Amino acid sequence: MTDNGHIKDNQSLKAHESKAPTTDFVLEKSIFSNIFEKDIRRVYIYKKAERLAKAIHLVAPAFRNSPALRDRMDHVAVGLVDAAILPPTSARDALSRELLALSSVLSIGRTGGLLSSMNAELIAREAQTLLQEVAAYEEPRLFLDDAPSLAELSKELAAERHSPTLSPARIAAAPAMPRPTRKTSSKAPSVSKGHDKGQISEKTTDRREAILSILRSKGPSYIKDISTVIRDVSEKTIQRELLALSEEGTIIRSGERRWTTYALA
Repeated sequence: MTDNGHIKDNQSLKAHESKAPTTDFVLEKSIFSNIFEKDIRRVYIYKKAERLAKAIHLVAPAFRNSPALRDRMDHVAVGLVDAAILPPTSARDALSRELLALSSVLSIGRTGGLLSSMNAELIAREAQTLLQEVAAYEEPRLFLDDAPSLAELSKELAAERHSPTLSPARIAAAPAMPRPTRKTSSKAPSVSKGHDKGQISEKTTDRREAILSILRSKGPSYIKDISTVIRDVSEKTIQRELLALSEEGTIIRSGERRWTTYALA
């Protein structure tokens, strides 16, 4: 009787979904922008979590003789939906915890004869699909090039000017270097000694803004956490920018060596 009841519930759910309006509320402009940050993959994961929550709700009556397990199933169903709207890193952790709990409850229910093999397989299949989507998800990454130092630019320009194959057009297009008559230090300005922003390159400013944005989103982070988001920039460069931001008092360092974390001040 339990299986027949669940089959009827599944049929009624499909009939209800077929009559549902075609407009998807989750794609409403403000929700798509503010909650999911215009990331359609996060919307897809949310809809998969919602689908799994519906399936869990349908089989929950099978646990009517075990209130504790039924309450746990209800809790997991709601927890999946709540977890799917969290920021990516937090959502991945929360969804994984809920799916682990779901796996345990399904195993208990199946062993105790509360849940049929068919329904257990149905839920397990949906859970496995969601887990794969969560594991494969990657946050949109920023692409920033390393800003060349003044010394590197000088060497590159000198090599080009002494090359016999260098055309006048290429020499004219080469970046202008500081005149030797200027009374300035020949050393490249250090970005970690608190120089004025006017002396900091635009790419350096972009990197620092990107780092601060990541810390706002993720909270305290290791260098590895930041380097996986900002691509094509070496960890050494990111470490240099973090040191500069730390000396400015913009961020705070905690821990030592490989366990050092960075957070907004």
